[in-house]
Amino acid sequence: MKVSTGAKEPLIRLKARTGIAHRNVLCRWAFGLSLRQPAPPAAIDVAADSHLEMTWPVFGGEAHELYLALPKQRCARDGLGTSEDVLARQFRLHLRRGIASLAAPQALRSIAQLVQLALGEEAHKG
Repeated sequence: MKVSTGAKEPLIRLKARTGIAHRNVLCRWAFGLSLRQPAPPAAIDVAADSHLEMTWPVFGGEAHELYLALPKQRCARDGLGTSEDVLARQFRLHLRRGIASLAAPQALRSIAQLVQLALGEEAHKG
């Protein structure tokens, strides 16, 4: 899979802000955070135009099979079907939305904030 040029620069900034060394780890967080949102991502064109590329096992690491099941479940829930084309498109849309959310100005400055964001509002109340 290729990451868009538009997502490459935010990933570089996120690596610097959080100290997370590997882009695939940041991409996993971004993907999961997007899946957590109730609405499907906006249906826009997402270019795969950068030289940043990773295989599915690199993206998902030891849990790559789980990461493959997640978009299938989400696409089925959203009534989109689970063809390979739909899964690939929805994955790119979720990844883009998640990276954009993480990279928003002041959205994320540390690993601790990333964990709080993943836990939701409960982390802010404690």
